[in-house]
Amino acid sequence: MDVDAVSGRDGPRAGGSWTPGKVAELLGVSPVTLRTWAARYGVGPTLRDDGRHRRYSDADVRRLQYMQRLIDRGMRAREAAAAAFSGVEDAVPEVSVDRLIEELERAAEGLEFGSLAALLDETLDALGPAAAWTEVLVPVLRHLGGRWLRGDVCFETEWALTGEISLALQRYSARFANTPPGRAVLLACCPEERHSLPMEVLRAAMVEVGIPAVYLGQMVPAETTLAIAAKLDPVVLFLWSMSADTIDDSLVQRLRRSGFDIAVAGPGWGDPAEREVAWVNDLAGALDLASERLKA
Repeated sequence: MDVDAVSGRDGPRAGGSWTPGKVAELLGVSPVTLRTWAARYGVGPTLRDDGRHRRYSDADVRRLQYMQRLIDRGMRAREAAAAAFSGVEDAVPEVSVDRLIEELERAAEGLEFGSLAALLDETLDALGPAAAWTEVLVPVLRHLGGRWLRGDVCFETEWALTGEISLALQRYSARFANTPPGRAVLLACCPEERHSLPMEVLRAAMVEVGIPAVYLGQMVPAETTLAIAAKLDPVVLFLWSMSADTIDDSLVQRLRRSGFDIAVAGPGWGDPAEREVAWVNDLAGALDLASERLKA
């Protein structure tokens, strides 16, 4: 993982300068521990603000966060420092799915945006978007949903996590910007649909394997979806709905009358046979359908 590429809303900022006290507070360690790491492993501050006082750069702090996470996972401090600061990752221990889930839940609960960003980037790097979604992110989100049902209001935790998942998927997808030319797959949500993360995961999974995909976002008006589809002429258009309350059959029919190949996606559609369109409700099925349409 490239620890320099991590960005989070409360994490190190570009061009920042951190005092040792602030870094110790951020990491949750004592200033003595920070000085010990610097003396033993050469992981001290690299900036000087006035020729006398040493400051930590943003990159220093990101690496220290990664080092601390490796220590928490059982790696000795010296090895963790080498992995974080010299890029020697051969000895980095594999992290179990259960441990990733635990770390993500803890970071979300504490509103640790920088840690969330780093953990999500690491998870996507290790597993890819499809496996990261099904094996790690869905279990975390389901656990939060269970807390809601038990009366534990955790809106801020869910907001922090879903927001950072979306940003991490954007960062991941940006690596595959050079998609093949030609007609793309269009991914759209029904106009009233707010729960769009599955479509964002689908886009990341598609561009990862070379399927050109355009994602419109959530709460897009029907007229806008129709206008964009008319200009892009997609090879297939996936229309997402999470629940029966957000489906838009009139939009499906308007798109069909305009000659577009439509696939409804998500659990909200009920019996798709009534609409005479394809229906997918999992990532693998959506990827297979998109591949078939591109080959046709």
